[in-house]
Amino acid sequence: MTGFTDVVTRLEAALRGALPGADAQALMSPQPRSEWRADFNPARVRQAAGLLLLFPRGPYAHLVLTVRAGTLERHSGQVSLPGGAIDPDETFERAALREAHEEIGLRMEDVQTLGALTPIDIHVSGFRLHPIVGITPAPPALRPCDAEVARILEIPLDRLMDPRCVGWKALIRDGRPVTAPAFLVDDVEIWGATAMVLAEFLTVLGWAGPISK
Repeated sequence: MTGFTDVVTRLEAALRGALPGADAQALMSPQPRSEWRADFNPARVRQAAGLLLLFPRGPYAHLVLTVRAGTLERHSGQVSLPGGAIDPDETFERAALREAHEEIGLRMEDVQTLGALTPIDIHVSGFRLHPIVGITPAPPALRPCDAEVARILEIPLDRLMDPRCVGWKALIRDGRPVTAPAFLVDDVEIWGATAMVLAEFLTVLGWAGPISK
């Protein structure tokens, strides 16, 4: 079982050293992998930040994710980290906390940030996402912003650490078939960039990756 105190100790040590980066992210990458469009200039990528928030429920670590509102133009209905675009002169950490406050009502002053995971490019929307890891000492009081968040998920970390939690989904992207590994938790599928961020996060905690398809 993933005790909260032990998880925090391991994260603090891992975030001070070299991260597994793209190799770990690739464990949950859709295949074939997406790339920037031929007409896209990577120099124009927009910076975004997301908060990977952990908290204890009882002695065990839980993770906060959101289900995006179905009315949003991008990634509607998908599971994501609380987060969004970075404002001018704003740090990645500040942006992640601000967006979490706006989207799920998280009190910024309650969060202790531990560090950042490896940035990941989201080719379909032109963003580079910077995941920030944070913790709260107790379950936070949260409320979804109706315009952006349909549901708030509080997922036991043990569920995600179990390799049997991963399944595969088939979809069509740009007219081509794609196979995407996904974390299957209750009635939600966590795939794409969010799953790739979680893959690196779980790897630093000792996750060995999904069972082969």
